[in-house]
Amino acid sequence: MPEAGLKELLEAGVHFGHQTRRWNPNMRRYIFGELDGIHIIDLIQTETLLENARRFAGELGSGGGTVLFVGTKKQARGPVEEWANRCKMPYVNQRWLGGLLTNFNTMSARIARLHELTSWQEEGKLELLPTKERMGMQAELAKLEFNLGGVRDMDRLPDAVFVTDLKTEEIAVREAARLRIPIIGLVDTNCDPGPIDYVIPGNDDAIRSCQLVIGTIGAAAEEGASAWRAKEERRIAEEMERRKKEEEERKKREEEEKARVEAEEAKKKAEEDAAKRAQAQGPGASPAGPVAAGDPPRPATATPAGPVAAGDPPPPAVAKASSGEVPPAAPPAGEAEKAKQSEPEAAPAKPDAEEQKEGEGK
Repeated sequence: MPEAGLKELLEAGVHFGHQTRRWNPNMRRYIFGELDGIHIIDLIQTETLLENARRFAGELGSGGGTVLFVGTKKQARGPVEEWANRCKMPYVNQRWLGGLLTNFNTMSARIARLHELTSWQEEGKLELLPTKERMGMQAELAKLEFNLGGVRDMDRLPDAVFVTDLKTEEIAVREAARLRIPIIGLVDTNCDPGPIDYVIPGNDDAIRSCQLVIGTIGAAAEEGASAWRAKEERRIAEEMERRKKEEEERKKREEEEKARVEAEEAKKKAEEDAAKRAQAQGPGASPAGPVAAGDPPRPATATPAGPVAAGDPPPPAVAKASSGEVPPAAPPAGEAEKAKQSEPEAAPAKPDAEEQKEGEGK
């Protein structure tokens, strides 16, 4: 961070105060003496207090805080706007609207209106309106830009307020003190340093003095804000990388779970198919366990054919026929004729037996 030494403060004329008859007794401890009816400010105290304010602004910027730069007097308008834009902080350099801090909700609505009119102008919507309505909106846009152009990006109350002239910015100092917002102020000999948290005794009327003090605070805030933005970018990049890895791991787990479920379903389906095939083979099939997926179906064992051995139980069909439950099926006509033809003729045997009986009777 740049530092302003005694030489720079002396060359910028920071040590010149107001006339002795216009002084504020509360500034007595910061006055070194007087020369030609003008108070001389103690630059040793100014250097120390400026360093404290610079360190505070740098720490605030490095932590992501915002500093509202306020300087509506002619000597401070240019430096305030320049350094506020460089460190991307809000500023007020034209006119302080009463209630900008204490009535921030209403001011937020006006800031939203400013953004709305700006977007309409950029998109060319204002040119499509009737002349009278267009001129009214353009005038409203110019007024809002003049009063709130520097705070258009301030979406919340600032963490600190930097004021260049306590007399000119009296309303801003009162509002910040009421909300207990830390105030950094360039205090001349005619001002009361009571409500200021970080007092910088110095000349607030000289252009070079204002430029030096505003530049010192602005450079500190810029460096701290730049470090914070770089840190935030790295954090966001790391967060995006972490989320990307988590998403990839989640997709991988989902694919593995899907493959496992498909394998289980395929195995279950194969077991069901094997059970259906075993059931379709009939009751004669040997009861076997479930067939594993991919194994060939087991052949069904047939009942051995042939004559039934003595002592063996008759087949189910014969048993049912003999018991009368199921009548024996009649053989077809063609098979019956073939059976008759194949049987040996027993008629000739009967006469031989009769002749034998007759011979014995005789």
